[in-house]
Amino acid sequence: MGLDGLLIPGGESTTISLLASKQKLFEPITTAIAQGLAVYGSCAGMIMLADRVLDGRVDRPSFGGIDIDVRRNAFGRQVDSFEAKLELPVLGGEPFPAVFIRAPWVERIGGGVEIIARLARQNDGDPAGRIVAVRQGRLLATSFHPELTGDRRIHEYFLRIVRGEV
Repeated sequence: MGLDGLLIPGGESTTISLLASKQKLFEPITTAIAQGLAVYGSCAGMIMLADRVLDGRVDRPSFGGIDIDVRRNAFGRQVDSFEAKLELPVLGGEPFPAVFIRAPWVERIGGGVEIIARLARQNDGDPAGRIVAVRQGRLLATSFHPELTGDRRIHEYFLRIVRGEV
């Protein structure tokens, strides 16, 4: 494939799955992930990297790679979007300003999955402690959109994963 790393952005996971299939990219991407390509997925990208998607469409599979179960739109609809400060020890420094838009959360992690961040407080009645960022090997996933902030630490962390520094 000639790639050092791949970003799977937010958006709509069923659309990403459909377009990857129609463009004949689904199999090359799943193969590259299985062969160790560094991949970062945010929001819908997290859904696409999950081995199991709760409330997903059977005809729109994920690429997989991270041994997690995610729930689509877990925090609610578009009007339920919110921002929260997250503690991400792998980044150091100040809390990270996370933007959640129709975001998923992780309901279960498997062996080898590192929890990078949890939502620290209750938000709109959701229990505190929801898993919102994970890493498994060269795969990184967040349920929030770091690209909507001026904080580049998540993307810099992913570049360190690509380079094999962390």
